[in-house]
Amino acid sequence: MCFYMQMKDPKPKVEARFHAKVAPDALWPQSEYFNGFSFPKMALITDTAPDRLQTNFSWGLLPSWAKDSDFRKNTLNARLETLTEKPSFKNITHQRCLIPANAYFDWHWLDPQGKAKQRYCIHTSEELFAFAGLYSCGQHPETGETINTFTLLTTAANATMAFIHNTKKRMPVIVKREDEQRWLNHEIEPNALAFPYEVPLLAFPY
Repeated sequence: MCFYMQMKDPKPKVEARFHAKVAPDALWPQSEYFNGFSFPKMALITDTAPDRLQTNFSWGLLPSWAKDSDFRKNTLNARLETLTEKPSFKNITHQRCLIPANAYFDWHWLDPQGKAKQRYCIHTSEELFAFAGLYSCGQHPETGETINTFTLLTTAANATMAFIHNTKKRMPVIVKREDEQRWLNHEIEPNALAFPYEVPLLAFPY
């Protein structure tokens, strides 16, 4: 799964890589280590505005029927295999996004109980890549304010991630550079991104 990521590059570099602009007055979310369980605001590109990097979306999708915002801890990730079955995702599979990143983090269990773990930093051969995601725009159940949220898609692990994520053997879906616009343009169905679709990964103890 993917609950921690890195987006450390400055705004101009990310704008140039994805051919998308950030609003001049927007705060740029930049960190060596984003923790999904704190529901941070991240930069992403939606299918409705492929030329914009939007920074008002928080990680952890909030369905319209959720009774409290803490529900998002259950929707940081979305399994490709069950998208059309899960109430949280089945009505928004057409609401696609890309989430730029430099890397993400996962743990290799060193014992069967997971009491001893080794953290790995995982990235591609490129300095910047994009996760495939889904997004939602709705009302905060406690405040009534507009809240924009997203989730990362996951699939079965490739060889690298099967070694690292040696419990559930999952990995986030990273979109090939040549497929990024095709994903946003709805030219690729979600199930087409399931493993063995993959981007080669590099991983290092961190």
